[in-house]
Amino acid sequence: MKLTQEQYDRIADAFPTQRGNVSLDHLTVMNAILYALENGCKWRALPAEFGNWHTIYTRMSRWAKAGVLNRIFVRLQEEAMLYVRIDAMSLDSTSVRVHPDACGALKKTARKPSGGHGADELQRYIWLPQLLVRQ
Repeated sequence: MKLTQEQYDRIADAFPTQRGNVSLDHLTVMNAILYALENGCKWRALPAEFGNWHTIYTRMSRWAKAGVLNRIFVRLQEEAMLYVRIDAMSLDSTSVRVHPDACGALKKTARKPSGGHGADELQRYIWLPQLLVRQ
């Protein structure tokens, strides 16, 4: 998946105008995004031919938030230059571990020397009664 200059010229109006001191043109950034999508690589693993990975990531992030990427991919499909297949992926806690702080775990407090449980402490267990079924 790589756009040529002729293909880019056909969809150039879908891109925002470049302002200021820009080191990478839209075609290079778009080809870098397509490379990352096709190969599933990390942004830091982009080949040096595309330029600074952080510049590409920042521009891609801005385009995604502004709706520019959606507009570009719609135009790419309308012009029959690119066909995108979307696969769904689901992650849950059995495949990705989360740090306890991210789950809202209670922070450790000073330990009490007696170790006794006072009435004002937080409950540290959940009581689930089980019904016994007689046959």
